[in-house]
Amino acid sequence: MSMRILRNEAVQTGRAVSCTPISSLKHSFVAMAALGNRGTVTEAAGFNPEEDAQKLRNAMKGAGTDEAAIIEVLAHRTIAQRQRIKETYKQTVGKELADDLKSELTGNFEKVVLGLLMLAPEYDAHELRYAMKGAGTDEACLIDILASRTNAEIKALTAFYNKEYEKNLEEDICSDTSGMFQRVLVSLLTAGRDESNRVDEALVTQDAKDLYEAGEARWGTDEVKFLTILCVRNKAHLLRVFQEYHKIAGRDIEDSIKREMSGCLEDIFLAIVRCMKSKTAFFAERLHKSMKGLGTTDSMLIRIMVSRAEIDMLDIKADFLRMYGKTLYSFIKGDTSGDYRKILLELCGGE
Repeated sequence: MSMRILRNEAVQTGRAVSCTPISSLKHSFVAMAALGNRGTVTEAAGFNPEEDAQKLRNAMKGAGTDEAAIIEVLAHRTIAQRQRIKETYKQTVGKELADDLKSELTGNFEKVVLGLLMLAPEYDAHELRYAMKGAGTDEACLIDILASRTNAEIKALTAFYNKEYEKNLEEDICSDTSGMFQRVLVSLLTAGRDESNRVDEALVTQDAKDLYEAGEARWGTDEVKFLTILCVRNKAHLLRVFQEYHKIAGRDIEDSIKREMSGCLEDIFLAIVRCMKSKTAFFAERLHKSMKGLGTTDSMLIRIMVSRAEIDMLDIKADFLRMYGKTLYSFIKGDTSGDYRKILLELCGGE
């Protein structure tokens, strides 16, 4: 089904999307790799993929590894430029760049570097796969990705997942989660959210009333009603619903979700609401959560820094400073170390 949707998307956008080997699928997304204009990572001027491929080769030749050279190249090239470097490296060296980097690097630094080499939907698919692989599930990863991506992004990552891992993403999510949390994830995975800007004031009033009656106004909670409204309506409509809800309930929709729900279900509904209000503030909050207190949730920190560097990191940084009174740069600097710290600070783009 995902591939059929992808083909339809291709017809509408004029992009050719292959349904054959994963290499062809990857290739077809290179043109989509220019992701945003509020990133800290922008196109390198005078870009020369041959020079960059050679620099990376030299950084890994002989004894030891020149991590600084790897950071200098990969943290300052766009996703599209990195694809060109990968192709050139394979042509001139006869090996996959990712394989050579894997053999030279370790730990969190390696995870950041390998993440940077992937296309956006490929990286999302990779993160979802590892969130569900082995014992236990990283629910935060499922929430972060599926609550924040557009319909087109969800269709693309689903196509990558199904092709790359020869598994069905929806089936994997259903085997790894349960209950209403699972149903919300499956709903988001359909990529069926209205993405227009149309606001129907009569429906706004009805939705706000329905949410109130599904939660605060009754004993128990009708979670399905929350799913139907929060997973389907467009952003402009939901922002009006949240305003009307406050008038009816006398409290913010987030406060009601916290009162009515718990665990992963509470987390995913809150994530949806916060992404509707401000996606960049949502990611700023997640970054803060990944580094506050004892220890660091590196998986969350890496995922957001890699996936948002080219899209909206400038706005995430501004929201972080506004919300916490400290720069994201200073938080990363104080919470990480070594080459891992250096590459994250480059993606952060300075103080």
